[in-house]
Amino acid sequence: MKFSLEALTANRPLLSAGASWLTAQILKVIIFSVLERRLHWRKLLETGGLPSAHSALVTGLCLGVGLHEGFESPVFAIALVLALIVMYDAMNLRAEAGKHADLLNELLLLSVIKEAYKEREKLKELLGHTPFEVIAGILIGVMMAVMLSTPT
Repeated sequence: MKFSLEALTANRPLLSAGASWLTAQILKVIIFSVLERRLHWRKLLETGGLPSAHSALVTGLCLGVGLHEGFESPVFAIALVLALIVMYDAMNLRAEAGKHADLLNELLLLSVIKEAYKEREKLKELLGHTPFEVIAGILIGVMMAVMLSTPT
């Protein structure tokens, strides 16, 4: 089996995953730019926020695999478990890490060692997602998978 760009671009589950991620990230740029009234290109590669690109990516992959390989296939089972782990992590573990970063940033501002940390970069606080952000990502993943994974 030889690797080729043609084979890669013909892989519908992979295309649906990639298109889902890209769509979510572009929407994130648009939403943040409108809300803050300035263009936020950095959001294309950042984590956190609405919609969840992680959830869109794994949903696009999972549903794409299910539509292509069948929902009874072992590959779909693997994709589903991966998707559930990623979304659970986004809503729980990474969200908690963001709360910790917020608290640590606040403590540094209030501390007597404020001068020592004056030039230090703040910890990133927007790491995880709310359930609403994850659901928005899931919806994007479903739409992309249905559009790109179904045979033509």
